[in-house]
Amino acid sequence: MPLSAYDFDHVMPRAAAEPVTFDGTVGLFTPAGRNSGHSGLAVLFASPWGLEEICTRKFWRILAETLADRGIPSLRFDYPGTGDALDGDLAGGLADWSNSLVSAARQLKILSGCERIAIIAQGLGSAVTVKSLGEIDGIEAVTLLAPVVSGRFYLRELSVWSKVVDNNLGISWPEDTAKGVSIASLDMPDAIADEVRKIDLMKIDVLPAPRVLVVGRRDRPADTAFAAHLRTIGAEVAELPFDGYEKLVSNPSTAKMPLSVAEELAGWISTLPVEPNSQKAPRRIALSPLKAADFSETPVRFGINGHLSGALCEPATQRRGATVVFLSSAYDRHAGWGRLTAILARKLARIGIASLRFDTAGVGDSAPVPGRPSQVLYHSSQNADVSAAIDFLMAQGLGPVVVSGRCSGAYLGFRAALSDERIAGICAVNPFAFRWRPGRSVEDAVAKATRSLHDYGKRALKGDTLKRLARLEIDVTAAGFNILRGIGSHALGRVLYAFRHVLPEGRAVYGAFASLQARGVPVSLVYSEGDIGLKHFNFYLGGNAADRRRFSNVAVTFIPDSDHNLTPEHARATYLDTLRKLALSVPRPKNKASETHHAVAAE
Repeated sequence: MPLSAYDFDHVMPRAAAEPVTFDGTVGLFTPAGRNSGHSGLAVLFASPWGLEEICTRKFWRILAETLADRGIPSLRFDYPGTGDALDGDLAGGLADWSNSLVSAARQLKILSGCERIAIIAQGLGSAVTVKSLGEIDGIEAVTLLAPVVSGRFYLRELSVWSKVVDNNLGISWPEDTAKGVSIASLDMPDAIADEVRKIDLMKIDVLPAPRVLVVGRRDRPADTAFAAHLRTIGAEVAELPFDGYEKLVSNPSTAKMPLSVAEELAGWISTLPVEPNSQKAPRRIALSPLKAADFSETPVRFGINGHLSGALCEPATQRRGATVVFLSSAYDRHAGWGRLTAILARKLARIGIASLRFDTAGVGDSAPVPGRPSQVLYHSSQNADVSAAIDFLMAQGLGPVVVSGRCSGAYLGFRAALSDERIAGICAVNPFAFRWRPGRSVEDAVAKATRSLHDYGKRALKGDTLKRLARLEIDVTAAGFNILRGIGSHALGRVLYAFRHVLPEGRAVYGAFASLQARGVPVSLVYSEGDIGLKHFNFYLGGNAADRRRFSNVAVTFIPDSDHNLTPEHARATYLDTLRKLALSVPRPKNKASETHHAVAAE
């Protein structure tokens, strides 16, 4: 008898935040804890933008839970055109985002019953908060984390940061490419960028709130100077060092949560004085889907105690084919790197294909399950989350189901299909491996992953690489060690290759593919040329035509001139077309009752 996720972990997880929709966007409301009392104050989050927002998504969920445990409800939300929000022309500039903050404040007061609120803003969210001054009543305090004090400096820093990200991904743009403000496949609207460029918080002469907490970076004198400026205009200012900021915002795959900062911040907010009788009875707001001309999207929570958070995207017209379950890569939020998953989901809906994207437990907005490891990537406990997603879809009558993901999400989809026979197809993009060796460190694999020798050779011949070498912008020593490590690994691999069918990993990999073939499950593998995952693929399937012919259910697509995250538009178009073909190839059974399932794979 299969174990349920609850039986496996023994302890009930906390519920994910309650989803709400308003003004074309999605909010997540975290009520005060049931046994924590109520402070009479609620907190509104004002997000940073870009890669910083992706990296802090999990941190903000942790902070919201920490506040809830102290009796403080909160609301976090997506600005228009970001995350799960609907798109718009955003021609109004930064006002489009500050107006959404004002709307979010109204929603928070209704949901919490609190008339007094505190705002927690990070990065560009600090400027959004300042711009909304005078339009939000009842602000008791403002907390500014790593604030953008100078817009010009912020954009210069963002440009450098963007180049580092592109370089790490192996992306190079033609010199004549016209690029605005962009990072991690996210483009800042021109009207907003133009206004951001003019930001200078040292010139504000109106108090953002009577009390301000500046959580500054130790190496940024501007943060300290801004705190001093706020004192000169009459604010009661406290300061807290943002220890761990760099480790938080550098890479969502390896981000370290600054838990001590969350505790200190929540502690400061819990001491804020609140006027007597400043709280009314909280009210529930009926959840309405976000609607566009050709799709409807509903934020959802499901799983044990509703601990998983996601978004169900459905076509406005008649549904076709299987429903796609998108599995997040690493610790990216379910909207995807560069909003890729949200964009694909909506494009699929336009051709009649429904989809569900969600965060697995402990990732993004989904609560962790007690008893599971803190490092959930490549761990078999995630299979239970996939089965919970399928349970949810089957209960809605949205079967059959195919799964898709990139990198670790591709691995999860492949492994989940082995444990849950309701999965009718797999689209795996740039999977790092098909089996995770027991005891292998996820952190080391991410940090020490070497590009393929083919990729190094290809990049070395590019004109921009030669120019960067001449300007001493490339660490030649580090690159050389990576190449030598790759050569050593390549030599050992040639020896092991002859025994691949009899080694334990080989037997497991071939057995997995044989199991899927026996069930008739189509497997679409998509790789960027030169991707690190091709090393594993070539070892077992790509290097020998006979190995490939054994599995007639497997189709492989290679994308030229692309990176691991599918940044170029042609790469995304290939992914979309592969998903479309897979979803439409799966027949939909008629009048077949949905079944629920609670499979959890073994280690």
